[in-house]
Amino acid sequence: MASISRQPTKLDYASPTQFKFGISQLPKVEYFTTAANIPGINLGSAVIPTPYKDIPTMGDKLTYDNLTISFIVDEFLENYISLHEWMTSIGFPKSRDQFSEFRSVTSNTPTASRGVGQDIGAVTASTAVRSMFSDATLTILTNKNNPIVEVRFADVYPVSLGALEYNQAETDVTYLTVSADFDYKLYEIVTL
Repeated sequence: MASISRQPTKLDYASPTQFKFGISQLPKVEYFTTAANIPGINLGSAVIPTPYKDIPTMGDKLTYDNLTISFIVDEFLENYISLHEWMTSIGFPKSRDQFSEFRSVTSNTPTASRGVGQDIGAVTASTAVRSMFSDATLTILTNKNNPIVEVRFADVYPVSLGALEYNQAETDVTYLTVSADFDYKLYEIVTL
C-alpha cells in the first residue's frame, strides 16, 4: 500500500467544545451540560501458562468506564433535584414507595405494570424495569456545529452525584457546577 493513499483527507481537528448531550430521563440537564466524555473501554487479556513464560492472549470481555458529565445547576436546583430523585428512587432510603412512585409517576420513560424478563433464559414475567433506566446520546459536532457522530448509550442509570458547595467567602460569582457518573449496558458510536 502506497503511503500517499494512507494520508488523511480531512485535516480538521476535533474540538472539545463542540458537543451536545441529551438524556431522556433528565431533560433539564441537557441545556446546562458543560462537559461529557466518551468512556474508555478495556479488553481484558487471558494468560496461557507455560513452564517458561506466561503468554498473554486476547480476552473476550469488554469493560466500559463510567459516563461522566458536568452541568451547571440552575437557580431553583431543578436539574439537580431531578437527578437526585432518580438516584433516591433506585436506592429508596426511606421506603419502598419511593421506588414504585418514581416508576409510575415521576419517570420520563414509559412503563407497563408487567414486563418480560430481560435476561436470556428468563421463563417468567417480571416487573418492568425500563422506567428506572434511560437512553443518552452524546452528539459530536463539527466546527460549524453540524452533527457528525452520535455516541448512543443504552440503559443508563446514575451511580454518583457530586456535592453542591456553597461558600460566602467567594469574591466573584462562580456558578455551581456538579458532576454525575452513570453506568450503562453499552454504547455504540454511529457516524451520521
